Amino acid sequence: MSVKNKAESRAIRHDRLRKRVKGTPERPRLAVYRSLKHIYAQIIDDTTGTTLVSAGTLEKETKMTGNAECAKKIGEIIAERALAKKITKVVFDRGGNRYHGRIASLADGARSKGLEF
Repeated sequence: MSVKNKAESRAIRHDRLRKRVKGTPERPRLAVYRSLKHIYAQIIDDTTGTTLVSAGTLEKETKMTGNAECAKKIGEIIAERALAKKITKVVFDRGGNRYHGRIASLADGARSKGLEF
């Protein structure tokens, strides 16, 4: 199987990652999506297929461009919202992206506010 571009490579890595990472009611999945300008995070319970908490750079109260500093703020926001819903432990799904740059900043921001993964 030959890989044609970055998007296909990321999709293959994401599929490989999702085989191992499953969100449960006790430990839901923190899924991260990174576009060129923005970054989004959701906490998902995969057993019911529902999004419990979400945050992103396009929301009214967090309107900003998705650089590493903003990704850290999004991580802090999602952690605060999760803790408000009594979610303390999650499984981190980096979405097939490398744990580097904005993805790592979001994870650090979430950990700094008390989310465990």
